[in-house]
Amino acid sequence: MPKAMEASPLVIEYIFTLQDQSRERFTLRLDPQSLESIAEESGPLPEWAALSFSQCPGCLLNAASTLHCPAAANLAPIVQRCDRLLSFDVILLEVLTAERLIRQETTAQKAIGSLLGLAMATSSCPRTAFFKPMARFHLPLASEEETIFRATATYMLSQYFVNKQGGEADFSMAGLEDIYLKIQEVNLGMAKRLRRAAKTDSPINAIVLLDMYAKALPYVIQQSLEELRYLFAPLLRQIPGA
Repeated sequence: MPKAMEASPLVIEYIFTLQDQSRERFTLRLDPQSLESIAEESGPLPEWAALSFSQCPGCLLNAASTLHCPAAANLAPIVQRCDRLLSFDVILLEVLTAERLIRQETTAQKAIGSLLGLAMATSSCPRTAFFKPMARFHLPLASEEETIFRATATYMLSQYFVNKQGGEADFSMAGLEDIYLKIQEVNLGMAKRLRRAAKTDSPINAIVLLDMYAKALPYVIQQSLEELRYLFAPLLRQIPGA
């Protein structure tokens, strides 16, 4: 059966092993068509998950018809379970997908940031639609350079499909810059919510780390992506006049 027709959920597991050898396991199940997380029964959502609570500027949803912020609803059960961790607690992170297992020792804030980024990307927040293909091929603890490469490659592939559908492709990447400027607003909104929710600093600092990458990408685009040019030097040398 083609991948696009798969019926079984896509499963991504995050496992935190703490210094005392206790474990926290987080399982995200994604709908294989929409790439949105499948909600699990987790009890009532907290007050800070309401759409009207620190609603993002320019939010495309209406509080009259949408009770909860989709991104905040995805974060709520994670934040509740991570709240005993401090930002610089060292943990062993294991991320299990159908394709591979990734294991790395890291800080709590980096592990939580990677998990929260995935949870936000797979929510039904309209601002996160662009990030769903990257969530499908999730790379935990991605570096800034990896994030820039993945984001720009994803955007260019999206423009190929825009063109195939009869639209006007954007090869200037102005649209990608706009996507990241808007996701900065989402990150700011999430940080405001988590300041109300979190008992420790790790969830808030995790969002701050995500936002650092979101702020870096528009700057890199403005610099014509020169930071990535060296990757293509062998190919460019084969092209006359390049």
